[in-house]
Amino acid sequence: MTDDRPAPAGSDRSPQIDTTRTHSARIWNYWMGGKDHYPIDRLAGDAVAEGFPEIVDLARTSREFLIRVVTHLTRDVGIRQFLDIGTGMPTANNTHEVAQSIAPESRVVYVDNDPLVLAHARALLVGSPEGATDYIDADLRDPDTILERAAETLDFDRPIALMLMGILGHVPEDEVQPIVRRLLDALPSGSHLASYDGADTSEAYNAAIEVGNKQGDVPYLLRSPEFIAARFEGLELLEPGVVPCPLWRPAPIEVGTRRGLDQYGGVARKP
Repeated sequence: MTDDRPAPAGSDRSPQIDTTRTHSARIWNYWMGGKDHYPIDRLAGDAVAEGFPEIVDLARTSREFLIRVVTHLTRDVGIRQFLDIGTGMPTANNTHEVAQSIAPESRVVYVDNDPLVLAHARALLVGSPEGATDYIDADLRDPDTILERAAETLDFDRPIALMLMGILGHVPEDEVQPIVRRLLDALPSGSHLASYDGADTSEAYNAAIEVGNKQGDVPYLLRSPEFIAARFEGLELLEPGVVPCPLWRPAPIEVGTRRGLDQYGGVARKP
């Protein structure tokens, strides 16, 4: 998430990619072995990885968590609408690909505010003809705009899965709950919140993130597992609750895997 804002309504000025500022999605793409990043992103990414090589495991296990979550919500719960805020760079098994492989009629709205992310999304994230895939250029800290524009694609009278995957660490602590509440308040009963973020459970991770934040423009703040769990208050938590991401309903082949435990996440239903 950056501070770049979209061009005013009616303007014909396209948003420009600022290669002098880092962006978390591009750094994450670098850790994942992708190609969509700039020297400034690699500098920040290397600063973190030098002190905490396990960051590559965290990147991979976060994607595995997303796949399991979307699969469960689509296949087992019957969710057919997803609002994915903080899209990140397109990789394999994106939200719409997982959902539409199970239910082709699924509708997915992605939200990000980095021009490079959006450019790639519009080019690569093509949904099924039975469903819909849309992209919003907006900032998480402007939930009203997100909700207004998402309503052009999603039916807010039917359950929606709100995906906040690894994005709330960019938000000041006192703003997290109001943003989550505002988004959830707009969703009907039966909607779900799926979310994870980095946890301050490892001294090495804490130190590495501190170094990375000095290199980057938008800091990422690690929070306690209890703080991460608080975003689900008032909702019905699905088993096994808020846990390290690899421990959230792992596939049988993943049982016993101990990678990427410094991210906590969960899924909960709105009553």
